[in-house]
Amino acid sequence: MNRLKMLSLLLLSACMAFAGNVDTLKLHSEVMNRDIAVVVVTPTQTKANKDMRFPVVYLLHGAYGNERSWLDIKPCLPQIADEKGLIFVSMAALNSWYFDSPVLKDFQYESFYTKVLVPYIDAHYRTVASRQGRAITGLSMGGHGALFLAMRHTDLFGACGSMSGGVDIRPFPLNWNIPDVLGEMASNKQSWDEHSVMGQLKRIKNGDLWITIDCGEADFFLEVNKDLHKRLLGLGIDHDFTTRPGGHTGAYWANSIDYHILFFEKYFRKNGTFALPAPTAKKK
Repeated sequence: MNRLKMLSLLLLSACMAFAGNVDTLKLHSEVMNRDIAVVVVTPTQTKANKDMRFPVVYLLHGAYGNERSWLDIKPCLPQIADEKGLIFVSMAALNSWYFDSPVLKDFQYESFYTKVLVPYIDAHYRTVASRQGRAITGLSMGGHGALFLAMRHTDLFGACGSMSGGVDIRPFPLNWNIPDVLGEMASNKQSWDEHSVMGQLKRIKNGDLWITIDCGEADFFLEVNKDLHKRLLGLGIDHDFTTRPGGHTGAYWANSIDYHILFFEKYFRKNGTFALPAPTAKKK
């Protein structure tokens, strides 16, 4: 066995030595008439200490990804869940861009995310079931989805992020199956405007969300991210914005997610939502 292979095995063993639990679920959507695959990563404390509740970070994959994309990019995610006391949730969303398609009845992913997935996770896992205990982020298409969902549902999410996000879909009218879920841009311009992150900025005011955005200097989405940054500045909406060396790659996202987790950790600590005691039943 060569040294590189030996090192990889050692790193994997170290990663799994003290790791959280990974559940794979199938949740049914009545509206879309399909089962949606979901991965939930929980810290081992959820079994060891039944009196605690934990904040949740929802992770959104990119185009052509699936519910396990984040585990592939960041194999140590279960270990991070254990170390930080966090729950991670990721679901398969095809190339939906995480909105409700106005042209495809079986692509209603915003409704599924907000009306089915989040309530299910709160009902079946020991979560901090409030916006102060929820954050959402993603890569590429998922970066768009995370900001889109958070800006439209500030009642559900208190913090959000985007890594290499396609935060403005309009400069890419032929890419990543977007015309399939929105219709051709030339004849559906209003719909494209309304389903872009840029079209959601009017929904939020400063302080509604903790927002972190980053993009690689060699990424084809760099300019739309810089434009979003300028728009947020113009609106007086506080946010973190970072560019780093790198492109639209798994290596970039494996590094970027560490910063997003630190950002969300700060948010949860500020709101006192780390490892909360489970609510006690009211006396009759």
